[in-house]
Amino acid sequence: MNSERAKVLAVTAAVVALAIVVPMTTSFVILLATRALAFSILVMSLDILLGFTGLASLGQAAYLGIGAYLTAILATKYQLGLGLDFWLVVVLGLLSGAALAAFFGLLAVRATGVYFLMITLALGQCLWGLAYRWNSLTGGDNGINLTARPKFGIDLSQDITFFYLVLGCFTLSLLAMYVMVRSPFGASLLGIRERELRMRILGYNTWLHKYIAFVIAGAFGGLAGVLWAHTAGIVSPENVVLTTSVDALLMAVLGGAGTLVGGVIGCFIVFGMREYLSTLVPWWQYVLGAVYVLTILYLPDGLMGIPERIRQHRTAEDRPQAKNLAIVHS
Repeated sequence: MNSERAKVLAVTAAVVALAIVVPMTTSFVILLATRALAFSILVMSLDILLGFTGLASLGQAAYLGIGAYLTAILATKYQLGLGLDFWLVVVLGLLSGAALAAFFGLLAVRATGVYFLMITLALGQCLWGLAYRWNSLTGGDNGINLTARPKFGIDLSQDITFFYLVLGCFTLSLLAMYVMVRSPFGASLLGIRERELRMRILGYNTWLHKYIAFVIAGAFGGLAGVLWAHTAGIVSPENVVLTTSVDALLMAVLGGAGTLVGGVIGCFIVFGMREYLSTLVPWWQYVLGAVYVLTILYLPDGLMGIPERIRQHRTAEDRPQAKNLAIVHS
């Protein structure tokens, strides 16, 4: 319990530090942090599937895309979401992500392992195909440009004010997902991840549990898309391409699957490394790939697993000493 409280306090301190430090930096860092926070919601939504349910998905970018395209289309064609009705668009983004996940889940959730992976990949590519080919609605390869951010009492065109909005949405999303995974429903998901057959024998409807988790993950992915659209200022098929889903998956693994916060750490590290390494060497992708490979090989639990590995190492060192003391006293 004390360990859990310590983690909550550490996360709270980190959020407060972001709120204080980031606005004191340059506009580039503020924009980078805003993008990382928006994308972190997508990574955490994927962690609900990967870390807590044991379902590795390659189609999570579809929900980011549906939320982003919905936001861009409503803003450019119907002038909706640029005022107080922005919150309506946020709700619509959540619902659109959940609705798409509800449909995809009927096709994917019954599969397991590599079959689930391939089905989610195929479904995600279907949405990418629509975004790329439906020129009259999505703008095709050119995408949709958002010329303005919402204004409702406060001017979100300022990077700092928009950063605080995204930080607030991120904090509420993290809190909601944390409460969910700590609930009896979350414990059921962990049981399904570890021993699905045993959960079935105990009377749990494992398909329904996985389906609900799939829909919840899609809803938060849609929210991430709404924020991402206004953060990037453009929505294009690049947002729903396979690479986006792979990035989210690798960020969750890098930080530590099944921790929520680990995905956020992985997201910030990858965003920072991309921007920094791309200014140093033209082959920065290989460096980033090497980081992923080394993490999987030597830190299978991700960066969040380092404290536990240190504790286990210290325990292993203390055992011989305790044994020698016992021999001396005897």
